[in-house]
Amino acid sequence: MSGFVFSEKPIEIETGEGAYLYDTDGTAYMDAGASYACTPAGHCPPSVVEAIQEQAERLLYVQASYPTAPRTELFDALTAVAPGDCERVWLCNSGTEANEAALKFARSATDRTTFVAATRGFHGRTMGTLSTTWRNQYKKAYEPLLEDVTFVPYGDEEELAAAVDGTTAAVILEPIQGEGGVHAADAEYLRTAREVTTDADAALVFDEIQTGLGRTGTMWACEAADVVPDVLTVAKGLASGLPIGATLCRDWIAEGAASHGSTFSGNPLVAAAATATLSTIEDQGLAENAARMGERLQSGLAEAELDVRDVRGRGLMVGIEVKRGSNRVLRDLALEQQILALPAGRSVLRLLPPLMVTDDHVDRLLEGVSDVLAAEATQ
Repeated sequence: MSGFVFSEKPIEIETGEGAYLYDTDGTAYMDAGASYACTPAGHCPPSVVEAIQEQAERLLYVQASYPTAPRTELFDALTAVAPGDCERVWLCNSGTEANEAALKFARSATDRTTFVAATRGFHGRTMGTLSTTWRNQYKKAYEPLLEDVTFVPYGDEEELAAAVDGTTAAVILEPIQGEGGVHAADAEYLRTAREVTTDADAALVFDEIQTGLGRTGTMWACEAADVVPDVLTVAKGLASGLPIGATLCRDWIAEGAASHGSTFSGNPLVAAAATATLSTIEDQGLAENAARMGERLQSGLAEAELDVRDVRGRGLMVGIEVKRGSNRVLRDLALEQQILALPAGRSVLRLLPPLMVTDDHVDRLLEGVSDVLAAEATQ
């Protein structure tokens, strides 16, 4: 079968602008999933498009051993927004690679081999990151994976503390689980993670690939708990949809990472797009807008009194746990309401709209979701 990559949806997308995607017939679809959270500033933000066009005329690629201005500028931009002293930056091509690097760096820095991860967690599809991912459906076909991984119940402070000891290289957690159903850890749980890893001289890794870049109302979700990890990973929307990942580290983690490498690390074109994306997020106050629009969205969902099990999340990262499977809801949203959303497991509808959405966008989303779920409840 030629072109085998993903199972494809029956909608061929041709263009995008802001919160909308347009198919080959010109039909407009609200992208309430921001295309896997990869378009925080909307589709084709002018400032990012301009930066890409200007850089494409100068230099598309040079091997990573040569410094370039776009890469240096991105280092500076990431350092400026990094939490605490996570100011050493490793660039790669995806969130999976950023997390793979985090695991390698933690092993190198601690000279230990074991990891602690959480139930329902998702950290990627390479052999290492799959080992710290919970659900068997992602990893069964590729076993055996790394064996020294202990899974603890997400949010249980006592279980986490009991699992971390002098053999632990790192604890890896999402401050808010995305693929696992949009579950947020409370602040005390993240603080406990910080305390027990510090006491054990282990690394604390926060996977902010989905929660970072303002999505939850602050630049990083961990800021809400006032917790600084040893390693923070970011990807998805960092370059407005161009492939990039970044692993931000404290000095003690970065010192032993020199043997790690990547051909396209800091690619000039993608670096220019990433710096422009970060500037757009900050200049347009998109984290603050995510907090406001997220409150409007969740309040509206509560007022609609939907026949669902739960509505949860933070900022513009919202999960609606439906009473039946989410796939039919997603289909009806797309075909009847022209709204594209995402699943999070079998029963959760995940809403991750671009961070630049307005009141009108949110109200349109509320109307569409409410109509589809009301119809679902009568079937």
